[in-house]
Amino acid sequence: MEIVYQPYIDPEFESLIERINAPRVCIDNDTCQHCTVVKVDSANRHGILLEMVQVLTDLDLVISKSYICSDGGWLMDVFHVRDQLGKKITDETLNLYIQQELCDTKMRAGVPKELQTCQKRKLRPCHISTEHTALEITGRDRPGLMSDISAALYELGCHIMTAVAWTHNGRMACIIQVEDGLKGGPIMVQKRLALVQEKLESVVEGHHENRDKKSVLLTAPAADRTHTERRLHQMMYAEKDYEPCQGCDGSCRYWNGCKKTHVTVETCKEKGYSVVNVRSRDRNKLLFDTVCVLTDMQYVVFHAAVSLKGSMANQEYFIRRQDGSSLASETESRKLAQCLVAAIERRVSHGLRLDICTENKMGLLWYLTRVFRENGLSITRTEIGTHGERASGCFYVTDASGNDANPRTVELVRQQIGGSVFVVNKSPNSSLSISRSNGEMEERPRFSLGNLLWSQLERLTFSFGH
Repeated sequence: MEIVYQPYIDPEFESLIERINAPRVCIDNDTCQHCTVVKVDSANRHGILLEMVQVLTDLDLVISKSYICSDGGWLMDVFHVRDQLGKKITDETLNLYIQQELCDTKMRAGVPKELQTCQKRKLRPCHISTEHTALEITGRDRPGLMSDISAALYELGCHIMTAVAWTHNGRMACIIQVEDGLKGGPIMVQKRLALVQEKLESVVEGHHENRDKKSVLLTAPAADRTHTERRLHQMMYAEKDYEPCQGCDGSCRYWNGCKKTHVTVETCKEKGYSVVNVRSRDRNKLLFDTVCVLTDMQYVVFHAAVSLKGSMANQEYFIRRQDGSSLASETESRKLAQCLVAAIERRVSHGLRLDICTENKMGLLWYLTRVFRENGLSITRTEIGTHGERASGCFYVTDASGNDANPRTVELVRQQIGGSVFVVNKSPNSSLSISRSNGEMEERPRFSLGNLLWSQLERLTFSFGH
């Protein structure tokens, strides 16, 4: 028998390299008149770009410019950011927090309450809490599914603390955090956990195509849980929601005003890169979603440039596989293109948005989703969380056929739900029209988290001393 010897690599070696070459973060409020410039120099490793984007988007900051270079084992990234009001980041506490988080992205534990206070609003958690039991649910989407899931949890005495659900191409992915409705805290009794899983699987799998595939996963409290939205992308990918995605076939020749998503993957033989070009409508967290797919599909971004022209965003990535090679086949390139289109489409909100703030109580999500269901409304996307005695979140709803909800039906729903309910519509000029419970209308300016403006970039090797 042949004996193969492999070198031992200490698992602490990578962190040692990072400690020797500690990241340098500069937060500059003087160079640019309208935004704060965040510059990061660091030793490179797989996934660090995504972690940096997470730091900024979790704080609801607007990334207005970004350019990336990570050749030769070292990265130099620049982000131009603003707050939701379009102003510079001048709060010293927030600047210090950004600097600390970018220097140690592996040790992230959510946004502290004092920073939420300085931001003057509650930031919804993007990391699964270490104090609750997490449920990951996937399956075929159908009308009333969220209502059935929340009803089952209510019957089992589970109090839903947060819930985030996406639907796309007939698929659904949902992450729910629950605690014991009687004792509080995570559910630790194994028999009860098994009962919860069995009940939820019976709700979901009655319409699931692959009975051999588990549709419900329960995870105990842990400090290393994946970022919620990144995990939703992974769950949707596992459901193969990308297979129907094609984007535009290019017959519009790009510049003829087409608003569809364009993705091309080409090979740069001279440098050994695969060049990915993405053109789509701009929206919030567009950069996060794109980089998330590239990272989780084990591609490394060496250079990137993103620009905005009107309402359309243009992204260009020079990538390789983790083993250093470019994409090997047309099939691989086509799959990557499909996955990028899917990642962009998943967060595109279909339907009318309802923002809800009401009293936090046992069975709240079941009650809300039951009201929607009884009035013939389907949920296409939801995000809800609890903050002490209050619960707040948003729901995107359509009628049972996927068309716009009837205004009279929406008004009836608002009256039944009670509390503070705001109906948010996208107006033709891209601002947000907000209908309050008293029927008055006001306009709120639109600030996209994914506004990535770099229209003057001509070359990826742009000088970092600029």
